[in-house]
Amino acid sequence: MEYTHLGRTGLQVSKLCLGTMNFGPWTNEADSHVMMDTALDAGINFFDTANRYGIWAGTGSHHGHTEEIIGRWFQQGGQRREKVVLATKLYGAMGDWPNEGKLSALNIKRACEASLKRLQTDYIDLYQMHHIDRDTPWEEIWQGMEQLVHEGKILYVGSSNFAGWHIVKANEAAKRRNFMGLVSEQSKYSLSARTVELEVVPACDDYGVGIIPWSPLDGGLLGGVLAKIESGRRASANMQQRIEAIRPQIESYENFCAEMGEHPADVALAWLLHNPTVTAPIIGPSSVDQLTGSLRALDIRLTDEHLKRLDEIWPGPGGAAPEAYAW
Repeated sequence: MEYTHLGRTGLQVSKLCLGTMNFGPWTNEADSHVMMDTALDAGINFFDTANRYGIWAGTGSHHGHTEEIIGRWFQQGGQRREKVVLATKLYGAMGDWPNEGKLSALNIKRACEASLKRLQTDYIDLYQMHHIDRDTPWEEIWQGMEQLVHEGKILYVGSSNFAGWHIVKANEAAKRRNFMGLVSEQSKYSLSARTVELEVVPACDDYGVGIIPWSPLDGGLLGGVLAKIESGRRASANMQQRIEAIRPQIESYENFCAEMGEHPADVALAWLLHNPTVTAPIIGPSSVDQLTGSLRALDIRLTDEHLKRLDEIWPGPGGAAPEAYAW
């Protein structure tokens, strides 16, 4: 396993992050525990979850179920908790009563304490805001986060789904309070979803904020989807529409990966890992085989010619703003 620092911090994390959103609704508890053990055995020490993970229509699961599964895994001992850099998130409503969501100082306190209870731990390594809260001032948000740091309940703060200017406002407000501020940003980022290159990536690079890409395979679009369909697997109606909208690009991409002798999913992850601002893409396996298969991405070295060809197939926004659309 390869390790890197989380943004500008001294914290070392694996270059692949285990996403746990499938734990509960799609992967049962026993298999989830096996997957986490397998991840540790492979050297993956960075696990990501969220307080709302665990619920999905028709599955009978509930908000917080995923954190509970992780917490019971920690309680098996074997230094499981000590080996893991644990990241969770807050923002979404956990109930119907006022103040059960978003980023008020009150909800920050309550949400953290509830996550700690479900996770059966006394601290969270990386506490992430799952979305920007346009109704709460940064002075209040940072006051709430600072209190958790002082109490030893969280160590670092990260964001998710922030715009570039949100990252700037957040870190400038933190600087005025002599607080460390954001150290990471989870953004939707992949070969086929590159909008963040306009302003989010440059902002993160300038502030030393590590990018943690979610959906690095764009919902499976970059995971060899055409080959899977040809082998008899069925795609959802939504995925079929997406495929037909950009079929020539997907065909070119899968053919290019075949020429490389690599699986499309591994090439997509390797492309993200090539970006020095990226800390670790989040892999969300639903099986142990998918988890171990993702490790191949760490060994792929993309040449300048490979990168040029990938840019031709999946053109980005043209670079950073404003040069991407002006002079």
